[in-house]
Amino acid sequence: MFYNLLKPFELGLELDSAIIVMILIIIAIGIKYLLAAVAIPIISKLVRKTPTDWDDILFEQKFFDRASFVVAILAFLAMLRTWVNDFSTTFDFSFALGRLTLTLFILLTVLSLIKTMQIIAKKRFPTSPLLIIFQVLNIIAISIGVIVSLSIVAGKSPGIIVSGFGALAAVLMLVFKDPIMGLVAGIQLSSNKMLAVGDWLEMPKYNADGDVIEISLTTVNVLNWDKTITTIPTSALINDSFKNWQGMFDTGGRRIKRSVFIEAASVKFLDENDIAKLTELRLIKDYMHDKIEDVEKHNQELGLSPEQAINGRQLTNLGTFRAYLTHYINNHPEIHRELISMVRQLQSTPEGIPMEIYCFTADTRWVEHERVQADVFDHIFAIAPAFGLQIFQNPSANNMRISLNSDK
Repeated sequence: MFYNLLKPFELGLELDSAIIVMILIIIAIGIKYLLAAVAIPIISKLVRKTPTDWDDILFEQKFFDRASFVVAILAFLAMLRTWVNDFSTTFDFSFALGRLTLTLFILLTVLSLIKTMQIIAKKRFPTSPLLIIFQVLNIIAISIGVIVSLSIVAGKSPGIIVSGFGALAAVLMLVFKDPIMGLVAGIQLSSNKMLAVGDWLEMPKYNADGDVIEISLTTVNVLNWDKTITTIPTSALINDSFKNWQGMFDTGGRRIKRSVFIEAASVKFLDENDIAKLTELRLIKDYMHDKIEDVEKHNQELGLSPEQAINGRQLTNLGTFRAYLTHYINNHPEIHRELISMVRQLQSTPEGIPMEIYCFTADTRWVEHERVQADVFDHIFAIAPAFGLQIFQNPSANNMRISLNSDK
Protein backbone atom coordinates (compact mmCIF):
# COMPACT_ATOMS: atom_id res chain seq x y z
CA MET A 1 0.00 0.00 0.00
CA PHE A 2 2.82 2.40 0.82
CA TYR A 3 4.36 1.74 -2.63
CA ASN A 4 1.01 2.52 -4.31
CA LEU A 5 0.85 5.84 -2.46
CA LEU A 6 4.34 6.80 -3.72
CA LYS A 7 3.83 5.62 -7.32
CA PRO A 8 2.15 8.86 -8.55
CA PHE A 9 5.02 10.79 -7.01
CA GLU A 10 7.58 8.59 -8.84
CA LEU A 11 5.78 9.04 -12.16
CA GLY A 12 5.79 12.76 -11.68
CA LEU A 13 9.44 12.69 -10.77
CA GLU A 14 10.36 10.71 -13.90
CA LEU A 15 8.24 13.04 -16.08
CA ASP A 16 9.90 16.12 -14.64
CA SER A 17 13.32 14.56 -15.08
CA ALA A 18 12.56 13.64 -18.69
CA ILE A 19 11.47 17.19 -19.48
CA ILE A 20 14.59 18.61 -17.87
CA VAL A 21 16.78 16.14 -19.80
CA MET A 22 15.15 17.21 -23.08
CA ILE A 23 15.83 20.84 -22.21
CA LEU A 24 19.44 20.02 -21.35
CA ILE A 25 19.87 18.18 -24.65
CA ILE A 26 18.60 21.25 -26.49
CA ILE A 27 21.01 23.44 -24.50
CA ALA A 28 23.90 21.07 -25.31
CA ILE A 29 23.01 21.17 -29.01
CA GLY A 30 22.93 24.96 -28.78
CA ILE A 31 26.39 24.99 -27.20
CA LYS A 32 27.70 22.78 -30.01
CA TYR A 33 26.29 25.01 -32.73
CA LEU A 34 27.52 28.12 -30.92
CA LEU A 35 31.02 26.67 -30.87
CA ALA A 36 30.69 25.69 -34.54
CA ALA A 37 29.46 29.16 -35.51
CA VAL A 38 31.83 31.25 -33.41
CA ALA A 39 34.80 29.35 -31.98
CA ILE A 40 35.63 27.10 -34.96
CA PRO A 41 35.79 30.01 -37.51
CA ILE A 42 38.04 31.97 -35.14
CA ILE A 43 40.32 28.96 -34.74
CA SER A 44 40.34 28.50 -38.54
CA LYS A 45 41.54 32.08 -39.08
CA LEU A 46 44.24 31.73 -36.44
CA VAL A 47 45.39 28.43 -37.95
CA ARG A 48 45.76 29.94 -41.43
CA LYS A 49 47.87 32.81 -40.07
CA THR A 50 50.40 30.67 -38.20
CA PRO A 51 53.62 29.71 -40.05
CA THR A 52 53.50 26.11 -38.79
CA ASP A 53 51.64 23.36 -40.60
CA TRP A 54 50.78 21.03 -37.72
CA ASP A 55 47.79 23.15 -36.68
CA ASP A 56 46.52 23.19 -40.29
CA ILE A 57 46.65 19.40 -40.37
CA LEU A 58 44.96 19.27 -36.97
CA PHE A 59 42.13 21.42 -38.35
CA GLU A 60 41.85 19.33 -41.53
CA GLN A 61 41.47 16.17 -39.45
CA LYS A 62 38.43 17.75 -37.68
CA PHE A 63 40.13 17.73 -34.30
CA PHE A 64 38.51 20.99 -33.19
CA ASP A 65 35.08 20.01 -34.53
CA ARG A 66 35.14 16.75 -32.57
CA ALA A 67 36.50 18.52 -29.50
CA SER A 68 33.49 20.86 -29.61
CA PHE A 69 31.23 17.81 -29.26
CA VAL A 70 33.24 16.80 -26.18
CA VAL A 71 32.74 20.27 -24.66
CA ALA A 72 28.98 20.19 -25.34
CA ILE A 73 28.59 16.70 -23.85
CA LEU A 74 30.63 17.63 -20.77
CA ALA A 75 28.33 20.64 -20.29
CA PHE A 76 25.29 18.36 -20.65
CA LEU A 77 26.62 15.93 -18.02
CA ALA A 78 27.48 18.75 -15.62
CA MET A 79 23.98 20.26 -15.92
CA LEU A 80 22.44 16.79 -15.63
CA ARG A 81 24.19 16.19 -12.30
CA THR A 82 23.00 19.56 -11.04
CA TRP A 83 19.39 19.75 -12.20
CA VAL A 84 18.13 16.16 -12.39
CA ASN A 85 17.36 13.97 -9.38
CA ASP A 86 20.14 11.40 -8.97
CA PHE A 87 17.67 8.75 -7.84
CA SER A 88 15.49 8.79 -10.96
CA THR A 89 15.68 6.17 -13.71
CA THR A 90 15.78 8.95 -16.29
CA PHE A 91 18.95 10.30 -14.70
CA ASP A 92 20.65 6.90 -14.72
CA PHE A 93 19.76 6.25 -18.34
CA SER A 94 20.66 9.78 -19.53
CA PHE A 95 23.91 9.87 -17.57
CA ALA A 96 25.01 6.47 -18.93
CA LEU A 97 24.07 7.46 -22.49
CA GLY A 98 25.91 10.77 -22.09
CA ARG A 99 29.06 9.00 -20.87
CA LEU A 100 28.91 6.58 -23.78
CA THR A 101 28.58 9.49 -26.22
CA LEU A 102 31.40 11.32 -24.46
CA THR A 103 33.62 8.24 -24.73
CA LEU A 104 32.88 7.99 -28.45
CA PHE A 105 33.78 11.60 -29.23
CA ILE A 106 36.85 11.55 -26.99
CA LEU A 107 37.98 8.50 -28.96
CA LEU A 108 37.31 10.26 -32.28
CA THR A 109 39.25 13.31 -31.04
CA VAL A 110 42.20 11.15 -30.01
CA LEU A 111 42.14 9.37 -33.39
CA SER A 112 42.24 12.76 -35.12
CA LEU A 113 45.28 13.68 -33.02
CA ILE A 114 47.02 10.39 -33.88
CA LYS A 115 46.27 10.88 -37.58
CA THR A 116 47.75 14.38 -37.41
CA MET A 117 50.90 13.05 -35.76
CA GLN A 118 51.13 10.37 -38.45
CA ILE A 119 50.90 12.89 -41.30
CA ILE A 120 53.51 15.17 -39.71
CA ALA A 121 55.86 12.23 -39.05
CA LYS A 122 55.48 11.01 -42.64
CA LYS A 123 56.45 14.45 -43.96
CA ARG A 124 59.51 14.76 -41.73
CA PHE A 125 60.60 11.11 -41.86
CA PRO A 126 59.28 9.83 -45.22
CA THR A 127 61.38 6.65 -45.29
CA SER A 128 60.76 5.47 -41.72
CA PRO A 129 58.13 2.74 -41.15
CA LEU A 130 56.29 4.90 -38.60
CA LEU A 131 52.87 3.83 -39.90
CA ILE A 132 53.15 0.68 -37.79
CA ILE A 133 53.57 2.74 -34.60
CA PHE A 134 50.52 4.88 -35.33
CA GLN A 135 48.43 1.85 -36.24
CA VAL A 136 49.33 0.36 -32.86
CA LEU A 137 48.33 3.64 -31.18
CA ASN A 138 44.99 3.48 -33.00
CA ILE A 139 44.43 -0.08 -31.79
CA ILE A 140 45.30 0.90 -28.21
CA ALA A 141 42.98 3.94 -28.31
CA ILE A 142 40.09 1.93 -29.76
CA SER A 143 40.66 -0.87 -27.23
CA ILE A 144 40.55 1.58 -24.33
CA GLY A 145 37.39 3.12 -25.78
CA VAL A 146 35.72 -0.28 -26.05
CA ILE A 147 36.71 -1.22 -22.47
CA VAL A 148 35.38 2.06 -21.06
CA SER A 149 32.15 1.68 -23.06
CA LEU A 150 31.62 -1.88 -21.80
CA SER A 151 32.27 -0.76 -18.23
CA ILE A 152 29.62 1.97 -18.59
CA VAL A 153 27.06 -0.45 -20.03
CA ALA A 154 27.80 -3.14 -17.44
CA GLY A 155 28.07 -0.70 -14.56
CA LYS A 156 31.44 -2.18 -13.57
CA SER A 157 34.88 -0.67 -13.23
CA PRO A 158 37.22 -0.91 -16.28
CA GLY A 159 39.60 -3.06 -14.19
CA ILE A 160 36.96 -5.76 -13.81
CA ILE A 161 36.27 -5.68 -17.57
CA VAL A 162 39.98 -6.04 -18.34
CA SER A 163 40.36 -8.94 -15.93
CA GLY A 164 37.44 -10.65 -17.62
CA PHE A 165 39.35 -10.62 -20.91
CA GLY A 166 41.82 -13.11 -19.47
CA ALA A 167 39.50 -15.97 -20.33
CA LEU A 168 39.35 -14.76 -23.93
CA ALA A 169 43.12 -14.36 -24.30
CA ALA A 170 43.52 -17.43 -26.52
CA VAL A 171 40.71 -16.30 -28.81
CA LEU A 172 42.10 -12.76 -29.00
CA MET A 173 45.57 -14.10 -29.82
CA LEU A 174 44.06 -16.09 -32.67
CA VAL A 175 41.98 -13.19 -33.97
CA PHE A 176 44.84 -10.67 -33.76
CA LYS A 177 47.57 -13.10 -34.83
CA ASP A 178 48.46 -11.20 -38.02
CA PRO A 179 48.58 -7.74 -36.38
CA ILE A 180 50.72 -9.10 -33.53
CA MET A 181 53.12 -10.83 -35.91
CA GLY A 182 53.14 -7.74 -38.11
CA LEU A 183 53.93 -5.55 -35.10
CA VAL A 184 56.88 -7.74 -34.12
CA ALA A 185 58.10 -7.88 -37.72
CA GLY A 186 57.72 -4.12 -38.13
CA ILE A 187 59.75 -3.46 -35.00
CA GLN A 188 62.50 -5.77 -36.27
CA LEU A 189 62.49 -4.17 -39.72
CA SER A 190 62.70 -0.70 -38.19
CA SER A 191 65.24 -1.38 -35.44
CA ASN A 192 67.57 -3.35 -37.74
CA LYS A 193 67.07 -0.89 -40.63
CA MET A 194 66.21 -3.79 -42.92
CA LEU A 195 63.61 -1.96 -44.97
CA ALA A 196 62.20 1.55 -45.38
CA VAL A 197 59.69 3.31 -47.59
CA GLY A 198 61.34 4.10 -50.93
CA ASP A 199 63.68 1.09 -50.90
CA TRP A 200 63.91 -1.16 -53.94
CA LEU A 201 62.62 -4.56 -52.77
CA GLU A 202 62.94 -7.79 -54.72
CA MET A 203 61.07 -10.85 -53.44
CA PRO A 204 60.49 -13.45 -56.19
CA LYS A 205 58.27 -15.62 -53.96
CA TYR A 206 55.61 -12.89 -54.07
CA ASN A 207 56.51 -11.61 -57.57
CA ALA A 208 57.56 -8.33 -55.96
CA ASP A 209 60.19 -6.20 -57.68
CA GLY A 210 59.94 -2.46 -57.18
CA ASP A 211 59.76 0.41 -54.72
CA VAL A 212 58.27 0.04 -51.23
CA ILE A 213 55.44 2.58 -50.99
CA GLU A 214 53.96 1.64 -47.60
CA ILE A 215 54.86 -0.40 -44.55
CA SER A 216 51.83 -1.03 -42.34
CA LEU A 217 51.08 -3.22 -39.35
CA THR A 218 50.12 -6.26 -41.39
CA THR A 219 51.29 -5.61 -44.98
CA VAL A 220 54.03 -4.07 -47.09
CA ASN A 221 52.95 -2.59 -50.43
CA VAL A 222 55.42 -2.67 -53.32
CA LEU A 223 54.96 -0.68 -56.53
CA ASN A 224 56.49 -2.98 -59.16
CA TRP A 225 58.29 -1.69 -62.24
CA ASP A 226 55.30 -2.68 -64.39
CA LYS A 227 53.21 -0.36 -62.18
CA THR A 228 51.32 -3.19 -60.51
CA ILE A 229 51.16 -3.27 -56.70
CA THR A 230 52.15 -6.36 -54.72
CA THR A 231 51.01 -6.74 -51.11
CA ILE A 232 53.32 -8.78 -48.88
CA PRO A 233 52.56 -9.81 -45.27
CA THR A 234 54.94 -7.90 -42.99
CA SER A 235 55.77 -11.09 -41.12
CA ALA A 236 56.92 -12.70 -44.39
CA LEU A 237 59.82 -10.26 -44.56
CA ILE A 238 61.16 -11.78 -41.35
CA ASN A 239 60.34 -15.43 -42.10
CA ASP A 240 61.43 -15.41 -45.77
CA SER A 241 64.40 -13.94 -47.60
CA PHE A 242 64.26 -10.81 -49.74
CA LYS A 243 66.73 -8.53 -51.51
CA ASN A 244 66.95 -4.84 -50.63
CA TRP A 245 68.77 -2.88 -53.34
CA GLN A 246 69.08 0.26 -51.22
CA GLY A 247 72.68 -0.61 -50.34
CA MET A 248 73.55 -0.30 -54.02
CA PHE A 249 72.18 3.24 -54.16
CA ASP A 250 73.91 4.18 -50.92
CA THR A 251 77.25 2.88 -52.22
CA GLY A 252 76.92 4.90 -55.41
CA GLY A 253 77.77 2.08 -57.82
CA ARG A 254 75.67 -0.36 -59.82
CA ARG A 255 77.22 -3.65 -60.82
CA ILE A 256 78.02 -4.87 -64.31
CA LYS A 257 78.60 -8.63 -64.40
CA ARG A 258 78.37 -9.90 -67.95
CA SER A 259 80.45 -12.21 -70.13
CA VAL A 260 81.40 -12.26 -73.78
CA PHE A 261 82.22 -15.69 -75.26
CA ILE A 262 85.37 -16.03 -77.35
CA GLU A 263 85.77 -18.70 -80.02
CA ALA A 264 88.48 -21.02 -78.69
CA ALA A 265 89.77 -21.66 -82.24
CA SER A 266 90.60 -17.96 -82.66
CA VAL A 267 93.06 -17.94 -79.74
CA LYS A 268 96.71 -17.83 -80.91
CA PHE A 269 100.22 -16.57 -80.13
CA LEU A 270 101.03 -13.05 -81.31
CA ASP A 271 103.50 -12.72 -84.16
CA GLU A 272 105.66 -9.68 -84.88
CA ASN A 273 103.01 -8.04 -87.06
CA ASP A 274 100.36 -8.53 -84.39
CA ILE A 275 102.65 -7.09 -81.73
CA ALA A 276 103.49 -4.07 -83.86
CA LYS A 277 99.82 -3.39 -84.53
CA LEU A 278 98.67 -3.82 -80.94
CA THR A 279 101.50 -1.68 -79.59
CA GLU A 280 99.87 1.25 -81.36
CA LEU A 281 96.83 1.00 -79.10
CA ARG A 282 97.09 3.84 -76.61
CA LEU A 283 95.58 1.99 -73.64
CA ILE A 284 98.08 -0.89 -73.72
CA LYS A 285 101.11 0.77 -75.29
CA ASP A 286 103.08 0.78 -72.05
CA TYR A 287 101.76 -2.65 -71.15
CA MET A 288 102.99 -4.11 -74.45
CA HIS A 289 106.48 -2.64 -74.06
CA ASP A 290 106.82 -3.94 -70.50
CA LYS A 291 105.38 -7.35 -71.35
CA ILE A 292 107.63 -7.82 -74.42
CA GLU A 293 110.71 -6.96 -72.37
CA ASP A 294 109.65 -9.35 -69.65
CA VAL A 295 109.05 -12.21 -72.13
CA GLU A 296 112.33 -11.66 -73.97
CA LYS A 297 114.27 -11.49 -70.69
CA HIS A 298 112.68 -14.73 -69.49
CA ASN A 299 113.44 -16.56 -72.75
CA GLN A 300 117.06 -15.30 -72.77
CA GLU A 301 117.54 -16.61 -69.24
CA LEU A 302 116.42 -20.00 -70.53
CA GLY A 303 118.90 -19.71 -73.45
CA LEU A 304 116.20 -19.86 -76.07
CA SER A 305 116.69 -18.25 -79.48
CA PRO A 306 113.80 -16.45 -81.20
CA GLU A 307 113.27 -19.54 -83.35
CA GLN A 308 112.86 -21.63 -80.18
CA ALA A 309 110.53 -19.16 -78.46
CA ILE A 310 107.66 -21.64 -78.64
CA ASN A 311 109.38 -23.53 -75.84
CA GLY A 312 109.33 -20.40 -73.64
CA ARG A 313 106.88 -17.63 -72.89
CA GLN A 314 104.87 -15.89 -75.60
CA LEU A 315 102.11 -13.36 -75.77
CA THR A 316 98.65 -14.54 -76.76
CA ASN A 317 95.93 -12.49 -78.35
CA LEU A 318 93.48 -13.59 -75.60
CA GLY A 319 95.76 -12.54 -72.74
CA THR A 320 96.51 -9.24 -74.44
CA PHE A 321 92.81 -8.72 -75.06
CA ARG A 322 92.14 -9.30 -71.35
CA ALA A 323 94.83 -6.75 -70.45
CA TYR A 324 93.31 -4.26 -72.88
CA LEU A 325 89.84 -4.68 -71.40
CA THR A 326 91.24 -4.22 -67.89
CA HIS A 327 92.86 -0.91 -68.87
CA TYR A 328 89.71 0.10 -70.76
CA ILE A 329 87.47 -0.50 -67.72
CA ASN A 330 89.86 1.19 -65.30
CA ASN A 331 90.06 4.29 -67.49
CA HIS A 332 86.38 4.54 -68.38
CA PRO A 333 85.01 7.87 -67.05
CA GLU A 334 81.64 6.36 -66.09
CA ILE A 335 82.96 3.35 -64.17
CA HIS A 336 83.22 3.73 -60.39
CA ARG A 337 86.92 4.02 -59.48
CA GLU A 338 86.63 3.12 -55.79
CA LEU A 339 84.75 -0.16 -56.25
CA ILE A 340 86.22 -3.42 -57.48
CA SER A 341 86.69 -3.87 -61.22
CA MET A 342 88.29 -6.73 -63.11
CA VAL A 343 88.21 -8.76 -66.29
CA ARG A 344 88.43 -12.48 -65.65
CA GLN A 345 88.50 -15.61 -67.75
CA LEU A 346 85.98 -18.24 -66.65
CA GLN A 347 85.79 -21.98 -67.22
CA SER A 348 85.49 -22.71 -70.91
CA THR A 349 82.16 -24.00 -72.17
CA PRO A 350 80.83 -25.54 -75.39
CA GLU A 351 79.93 -21.99 -76.42
CA GLY A 352 83.51 -20.77 -76.07
CA ILE A 353 85.73 -19.08 -73.50
CA PRO A 354 83.79 -16.69 -71.24
CA MET A 355 85.52 -13.34 -70.66
CA GLU A 356 83.61 -11.70 -67.79
CA ILE A 357 83.51 -7.97 -67.14
CA TYR A 358 82.99 -7.23 -63.44
CA CYS A 359 82.75 -3.57 -62.42
CA PHE A 360 80.34 -0.89 -61.21
CA THR A 361 78.89 2.08 -63.04
CA ALA A 362 79.19 5.42 -61.24
CA ASP A 363 75.52 6.20 -61.95
CA THR A 364 73.02 3.93 -60.18
CA ARG A 365 70.02 5.04 -62.23
CA TRP A 366 68.66 2.16 -64.25
CA VAL A 367 68.57 3.89 -67.64
CA GLU A 368 72.06 5.37 -67.26
CA HIS A 369 73.43 2.05 -65.97
CA GLU A 370 72.08 0.21 -69.01
CA ARG A 371 73.49 2.88 -71.35
CA VAL A 372 76.99 2.62 -69.89
CA GLN A 373 76.84 -1.18 -69.92
CA ALA A 374 75.76 -1.19 -73.55
CA ASP A 375 78.53 1.25 -74.49
CA VAL A 376 81.15 -0.97 -72.82
CA PHE A 377 80.04 -4.10 -74.65
CA ASP A 378 79.59 -2.27 -77.93
CA HIS A 379 83.28 -1.41 -77.71
CA ILE A 380 84.23 -4.98 -76.72
CA PHE A 381 82.41 -6.51 -79.68
CA ALA A 382 83.95 -3.97 -82.05
CA ILE A 383 87.56 -4.21 -80.78
CA ALA A 384 87.78 -8.03 -80.52
CA PRO A 385 88.63 -8.58 -84.25
CA ALA A 386 91.62 -6.23 -83.85
CA PHE A 387 93.12 -8.91 -81.59
CA GLY A 388 92.31 -11.67 -84.06
CA LEU A 389 89.54 -12.97 -81.82
CA GLN A 390 86.07 -14.06 -82.83
CA ILE A 391 82.95 -13.71 -80.69
CA PHE A 392 81.00 -16.96 -80.42
CA GLN A 393 77.52 -17.00 -81.91
CA ASN A 394 75.30 -19.97 -82.69
CA PRO A 395 74.79 -20.27 -86.44
CA SER A 396 71.49 -18.93 -87.67
CA ALA A 397 69.37 -20.43 -90.43
CA ASN A 398 70.79 -17.84 -92.81
CA ASN A 399 74.37 -18.86 -91.91
CA MET A 400 73.54 -22.49 -92.58
CA ARG A 401 71.94 -21.63 -95.91
CA ILE A 402 74.99 -19.61 -96.99
CA SER A 403 77.32 -22.44 -95.94
CA LEU A 404 75.33 -25.06 -97.89
CA ASN A 405 75.24 -22.87 -101.00
CA SER A 406 78.99 -22.28 -100.83
CA ASP A 407 79.59 -26.05 -100.65
CA LYS A 408 77.62 -26.52 -103.85
